[in-house]
Amino acid sequence: MRSERSEPPEGAEGTEGTAGQPAGGGRADVATEAFVAHRNLLFTVAYEMLGSAADAEDVLQETWLRWAGVDLDTVREQRAYLVRITTRQALSRLRTLGRRKESYVGPWLPEPLLTAPDVADDVELADSVSMAMLLVMETLTPTERAVFVLREVFDLGYDEIAEAVDKSPAAVRQVAHRARAHVAERRPREIVSPAETRDALDAFRRATETGDLGKLLDILAPDVVFLGDGGGIKQAVLRPVVGAEKVARLLTAAGGRTTAASLRPAQVNAYPALILRLDGAIDTVLAVRIDDGLITGLYAVRNPDKLSHMQRETVLRR
Repeated sequence: MRSERSEPPEGAEGTEGTAGQPAGGGRADVATEAFVAHRNLLFTVAYEMLGSAADAEDVLQETWLRWAGVDLDTVREQRAYLVRITTRQALSRLRTLGRRKESYVGPWLPEPLLTAPDVADDVELADSVSMAMLLVMETLTPTERAVFVLREVFDLGYDEIAEAVDKSPAAVRQVAHRARAHVAERRPREIVSPAETRDALDAFRRATETGDLGKLLDILAPDVVFLGDGGGIKQAVLRPVVGAEKVARLLTAAGGRTTAASLRPAQVNAYPALILRLDGAIDTVLAVRIDDGLITGLYAVRNPDKLSHMQRETVLRR
């Protein structure tokens, strides 16, 4: 159970960026101010490593508890120190999460985030938090994922990463090389702009709403993969559905059963996506992967435990 006093209060964020001294002037205020100043960055690190906003929030709680007990006189660079604590806590949580996924009902998908519009302005950050990229990172080992995130997304030096993952800088270089090659083989062929994604989703929505099988087939890649995550709570496909015709028929059949539903666009994980609402409540978040102008991946998150961060925008930072 989370302690209400274990992390700086939400209201503390209002002091971020003020030019004067911390309100209380003590060491606790200095520690709080540093944590609040880097909180969005630390959340982004944890979320990219875990693919779970709920677990990332828990990691931040643990980071704060450890940071609050640090002798600040021994800290050379607060940002690096905080990232190191967060990375170590996320690595521990990632191994636990891996065990939970083994008993998960059906495919496991990352937890979607309703992201602030400015996230899309940072192309590299947006690409790294996209649903497609998070799924690629799921194929890395915990250490590979940590090294990849810290090096490729946050551009940390090998020495800093070595301290965070308890390896030598030489070993970190090898891990980084291996992770980079692994991701390159599996990631989308090119970074797709939000405008391209939006156009594809508009065509997709029109086709599903009208039940036009032919138009759906026009925008689905022949080897498209549909993944549904109901977590054993909501009905969803228990195995990947592969192939344009199978996916199109699944979608048109589902569309026919939900004609009264509301399917609307939103920015999810920095890219356009669709939100299906039933009776005003979010039922499904649908994200896509696009390669060469065609939809190659459809990711439908229905597990209600994963939809809490769709109620308000999440700020991500590098």
